[in-house]
Amino acid sequence: MSRTACRATLAAVALLLAAGGAGAEEAFITEQPANAVAVIDLAAGGAGAVVAQIPVPGAPAGIAVTRDGRRAYVTSPDDKMLSAIDTASRTVVARWPVGGGPLGIAVAPSGTPVFVADWYDHHLLVIDPDRPELRRQAETGRSPSGVAVTPDGALVLTADRDDDAVSVIDARSLKRLAVIAVGQRPFGITLDAEGRRAYTANVGSNDVSVIDVHKRAVVGTVKVGERPYGVALAQDLAFVTNQYAGSVSVFDVATLAPRGIIAVGEYPEGIAASGDGTKVYVANWFDNTLSVIDVKTLTVTGAVSVADGPRAFGAFIRRDP
Repeated sequence: MSRTACRATLAAVALLLAAGGAGAEEAFITEQPANAVAVIDLAAGGAGAVVAQIPVPGAPAGIAVTRDGRRAYVTSPDDKMLSAIDTASRTVVARWPVGGGPLGIAVAPSGTPVFVADWYDHHLLVIDPDRPELRRQAETGRSPSGVAVTPDGALVLTADRDDDAVSVIDARSLKRLAVIAVGQRPFGITLDAEGRRAYTANVGSNDVSVIDVHKRAVVGTVKVGERPYGVALAQDLAFVTNQYAGSVSVFDVATLAPRGIIAVGEYPEGIAASGDGTKVYVANWFDNTLSVIDVKTLTVTGAVSVADGPRAFGAFIRRDP
């Protein structure tokens, strides 16, 4: 082979590797009544395609994919279990009893520990997957739902639904450092990439509370649609699922000014952004679909059909490391 041909071949291989490895993402969607987790290849076709269906008993609801993409942890409120999924083999590799009412879930940036909100017993359960018998717990308010961990792993925040508050917890000592009053019935909670601001979807007051994490204070409130459930952030915008309105409200995170309302499927719940911030994905509970929103145009560009009752409460996007 000539030197020119060799260079051309190497260049072609480099392009193929870049195309295959750059930004490859999957969605792991809990299907609560179906007792399963669907795996969606988000690059397949126009909107993506279901490539696997993983049985998970106990009405799986909460989901958290690790930063390295190797594990997905799932809460099952009906049988009070926490499941660990190997994302490569698409299999459940461990299940642990957690008691109470496990719902919201988050994972430390390092991949351990796993933080599980116990809705009925009103605490945060902390589990090391390598030593699950040495579990610990932290105090929260009543009925903790959403959970979020700061990017440095130092703090854990819980949305305490029946206290209209957010707890701020030291991730190492598990000491409850602060209680922040927010809107009525906070459910989902999301942190920005720097861990500076948190956003709670308040299902009772139909708004989003914006929290300055360092100041431990609410710095803004944004009205959204009826029964907001979760918040995703992409390109300086916040996207909020409105369960009863069948829509997603969008606002500017700097000015808190509204940017639009996007009609999606019926009863949207879980929501997450792609790694590059160009798309937002919405799990529609009643429609059994995953809607795809283009962040630039604020329009729905497609939908993927899944099994019964997609909820996807948490960080459900798996990215290639």
